[in-house]
Amino acid sequence: MGKLEGKVAVVTGAASGLGRASALRFAKEGAAVVAADLNSHGAELVVAEIAAAGGRAVYQRSDVTSESEVKALIERAVREYGRLDITYNNAGVIGAMGSIDSTSEADWDKTFAILTKAVFFGIKHSVQPMRKSGGGSIISTASIAGMSGSFRLHAYSAAKAAVINLTRTAALELGRDKIRVNCICPGIISTPLVHGGIPGGKEAIDPLIGKAQAIQRAGQAEDIANMALFLASDEASWVTGAAMVVDGGFTAGQPFSLATGGLDQPGPAGYSGPSFERG
Repeated sequence: MGKLEGKVAVVTGAASGLGRASALRFAKEGAAVVAADLNSHGAELVVAEIAAAGGRAVYQRSDVTSESEVKALIERAVREYGRLDITYNNAGVIGAMGSIDSTSEADWDKTFAILTKAVFFGIKHSVQPMRKSGGGSIISTASIAGMSGSFRLHAYSAAKAAVINLTRTAALELGRDKIRVNCICPGIISTPLVHGGIPGGKEAIDPLIGKAQAIQRAGQAEDIANMALFLASDEASWVTGAAMVVDGGFTAGQPFSLATGGLDQPGPAGYSGPSFERG
């Protein structure tokens, strides 16, 4: 028996990357899945893969920046499968990039609409059906960029920080309804959002990003799906308001010595005193 047997899950951004991996994992563990995305082709492939493996899934085209479409998405889950137990607010973009003085208002607003407002809609419209089901789990994709600055990603970092605190405030309010609200803060994950458009794609980028953290391999979508499964399952019944970091140790610090500039050579040992005592 799977960890999500009998549960119904909505996953946004399900056509690729983290959403695809999570939708497949949820279905494998017994959940009926409503896969939401603007990428119809990709999402329908996910639904077909779930069906081929004996699972249950349907596709709902959804623009997560539209409250009416998010509401319709949640209603589709209840209409199709009779209840709602899990909402994974995952759809995302990198959004506005560049210097703070060159970032346009339109790009800033679009970034926040996709990364933050959509999470608000997903939480808001999940509450009533989850109350009727006796509780549930709401998960959102935040980022380690929401926990510290990320160079020239001003809107993205600010939007993901907002997701983390929205998670906390919603968790405080909804705990009495047995609705758990958590978010996942991925590190650098090898998905089309990261390697798309880079010459050589995934094969070229994985060895490079694999050197960025203590566990020296590139993070994969399945690493995040594993955490999403835990948060969605009853095993996390006493976990709410949490920002779960899944980054291979990236936020722990640099896994190499700046003095040597290398990953494999040991750095200097002993005691390093004040700069005026060193030649």
